[in-house]
Amino acid sequence: MVSQHKYTLAGCVAILLWSTIVAFIRNVAEQLGPVGGAAMIYTLSSVLLVVVVGAPKLSRFSPRYLLIGGGLFVSYEMCLALALGMANDRVQTVEMSVINYLWPALTVLLAVIVSRQKVSKLLYPAMAMAFLGVAWTVSGEQGLSLTRLAANVATNPVSYTLAFSGAFIWAIYCNITKRLANGQNAIAWFFIATAIALWVKYFLTEQPPMVWSSEAIVNLVLAAIAMAGGYGLWNIAIIGGNMVLLATLSYFTPILSAFFSALIFGISLGTTFWQGVVMVTLASLSCWYLTRKKT
Repeated sequence: MVSQHKYTLAGCVAILLWSTIVAFIRNVAEQLGPVGGAAMIYTLSSVLLVVVVGAPKLSRFSPRYLLIGGGLFVSYEMCLALALGMANDRVQTVEMSVINYLWPALTVLLAVIVSRQKVSKLLYPAMAMAFLGVAWTVSGEQGLSLTRLAANVATNPVSYTLAFSGAFIWAIYCNITKRLANGQNAIAWFFIATAIALWVKYFLTEQPPMVWSSEAIVNLVLAAIAMAGGYGLWNIAIIGGNMVLLATLSYFTPILSAFFSALIFGISLGTTFWQGVVMVTLASLSCWYLTRKKT
């Protein structure tokens, strides 16, 4: 029992670390640029993961897992990091994170479509509530309005597109990776590939110079620790933790992420914003509950 508590605690810490990533990525992007900052984060995270988790020989993994799973992972991480880094301001950065958390509902939707399993009719209203929650959040404090929603998206269509694309990509990744991986985990190699892809983009496109300072270094280290530490601790948690409890807690990450982002950024998020975040969270939790495997 004590051993299970240890693994479960590792999972809880992983969830808390993941909840701080949005703010740390943005802080680094403001000082080192959206692409350069992301490249530095994933480079340092890769080093930490190799040290903590290790990097198994590539021959242990199937080529399909490395190419398809790795390609989806790299695409998602780049979409998320750039969406956060290229947001117009810090409030919009938190909006991008809420859009990202559409992935649990989308994962369930794709799983249902692929498996053609019979599900509760309540699942579809739950999925609709996830999208409504995002629209509610992005519309602003005046409440839900298609006109205001379109106007807000028009201020930064690239970031919004990246955030939405990332949510869909991660949903696909979650649905196919388990079948391709055969119980193996190439997370360290996927992080290395993400870092390489970001450096290629950095050197092949015109990017702002990196402005180094003690604050930038601290934020970079915190971002890398949060990212690598989250993945590393989660790998420990799945060995013997209470996965039902951890799965339930993980669906509250949108609320925790918004809370930590507001705290770290020193900003105030309005009532409408929190209503939207809660809607996305409850929708994701409902989707999981309605499709969970009963034991």
